[in-house]
Amino acid sequence: MNPTRTAVTTQVGIVGGGPAGLMLSHLLATAGIDSIVVEKRDHETIRTTHRAGILEHGSVSLLTESGVDGRVLTEGHRHDGIDLRFGGESHRLDFRELVGESVWLYPQNEVFVDLAAARERDGGDVRYSICDTEVLDITTDAPKIRFTDSDGTPVEIRCRILVGADGSQSICRKAIPDQARTDHFVEYPFAWFGILTEAPPSAPELIYARSDHGFALISQRNESVQRMYFQCDPSENASAWTEDRIWAELQSRVDGPDGFELKRGRIFEQMVLPFRSYVCEPMRHGNLFLAGDAGHTVPPTGAKGLNLALADVRVLFEALDSFFATGAENLLDDYSDTVLRRVWKAQNFSYRMTSMLHTRTDATSFEKRRALGELESIVGSRYGQQYLAEAYTGWPRHDRIRGVAS
Repeated sequence: MNPTRTAVTTQVGIVGGGPAGLMLSHLLATAGIDSIVVEKRDHETIRTTHRAGILEHGSVSLLTESGVDGRVLTEGHRHDGIDLRFGGESHRLDFRELVGESVWLYPQNEVFVDLAAARERDGGDVRYSICDTEVLDITTDAPKIRFTDSDGTPVEIRCRILVGADGSQSICRKAIPDQARTDHFVEYPFAWFGILTEAPPSAPELIYARSDHGFALISQRNESVQRMYFQCDPSENASAWTEDRIWAELQSRVDGPDGFELKRGRIFEQMVLPFRSYVCEPMRHGNLFLAGDAGHTVPPTGAKGLNLALADVRVLFEALDSFFATGAENLLDDYSDTVLRRVWKAQNFSYRMTSMLHTRTDATSFEKRRALGELESIVGSRYGQQYLAEAYTGWPRHDRIRGVAS
């Protein structure tokens, strides 16, 4: 016998309690729109999962000016540029001078902490540690989410709009019939070997390095913990590497005549991160809307993943606010096309950064020299620098959300 399900009604049901789902729920609450968020992971797992750490200026504004929290400004670090390092030499791109904007170093798990706290502060309905999730009736005016709550209670959420913000393995995306969507993707023949280390910063800003040994990214977390990556084979076994071997590999990627040396410390986390580019088109089916990694993923080279998710949410909130306030569906109808324009720009930028900075093991001498020519074209031209600076810091929008600057 099937157990009796507890029925709950809300205006917007959101599958996924990461930053995208929580930000949407927060924005909806500011407009008086009810929502329920369900998430299969527990709060602690999300809080302690280290991921991307660069926020565009528009993402920072969304956090601070919508009333989430200002901790990004007090605990984060403003970066006014990056270094492109190749041929053993560093070339700084000054974002403030080039396009008048900056980015902020602020880890994704801290964004989650701020959003989760804001939802708790404001009485939001967020349910962690659920299981057996499924979505139904997505092409009707009454879509549903069924799941088992953390206490073992079977629940059915009945809503008017359903949002899939449930990451790259999205069950919501999989609920869209194959014939109703197109999956665009490209696999990359390399991955990132990432570490967290107890060390002071090796540089004040991020270093993107290309060398004959492959790519490396020298990033930071705070004054005592740093994040670094180097290009590796996707099949690499991270646990087989000793600390000495890791440091030697990282240093080989940044060596140059200037004698640049990485600051070293104890490595307390090491992992291999494969990645690919993916876009689901369209990002709406019936009354199901996808946001963030549920609809698209990018390689981390361009620092676009979390920022794209928040950009999706901004557009979706505007559409939902209009729909529930007036009944107008034009913004909902435009949602997929609107967000995909930005997504494809970000895909192009991320693909270009990845291809330009990484070295395939089977690359010909022509391909290697061509990539160096592209790097020279960027750092040797103000227009090339401006293109990269604008794409990295975030393309501007010319509208606002209830006083939230773009």
